[in-house]
Amino acid sequence: MNPFKTLTSPVIPLLRDDIDTDQIIPARYLKVTDKAGLAEGLFAGWQYLDDGDPNPDFPLNQPQYAEAQILLAGDNFGCGSSREHAPWALAGWGIRAILATSFADIFYNNALKNGLLPVTVDTETHAKLAAALDSAPSLEVRIDLPAQTVKLPDGTEAAFPLDPFSKTCLLEGIDQLGYLLKHEAEIAAFEGSEE
Repeated sequence: MNPFKTLTSPVIPLLRDDIDTDQIIPARYLKVTDKAGLAEGLFAGWQYLDDGDPNPDFPLNQPQYAEAQILLAGDNFGCGSSREHAPWALAGWGIRAILATSFADIFYNNALKNGLLPVTVDTETHAKLAAALDSAPSLEVRIDLPAQTVKLPDGTEAAFPLDPFSKTCLLEGIDQLGYLLKHEAEIAAFEGSEE
């Protein structure tokens, strides 16, 4: 995983509530055992028309969001089944952070374990950002993980919660196993003192 410090990016607006993991990555894409290629299935039901062509009205297909790394979603993002493929597909497409008013617990934890930052913002901040993007879709947002803040285009900042362990892992670009391996010498010393 790449370390996450700060991120300044345009924001992809996907202002729907209750986006579930089957909408994020449909079940037909779950036959793989690694992360490669999952990006093509991201939001496949919305991203493609019935004939398989890209849906020009879907935000991920619009040129102004081609390099965007932040997704703005509605309430209860990632509800549904516990598939880890959902954060894999989002990260594979290039998304590094999701702003929403709430997340499903299992998705939230799976995202953090895979280097994807779920940022919970209050409804006022969410509404302000959605309104700003409606009038100027190419606006950028800055996420500062060390400070745990989101800086909106008008310069206002909003704090977001994150537990210290997940924050450390994201800042260092490691997962839970990487965190343990970082302390391998201390673990070995402790185990040796038990004999």
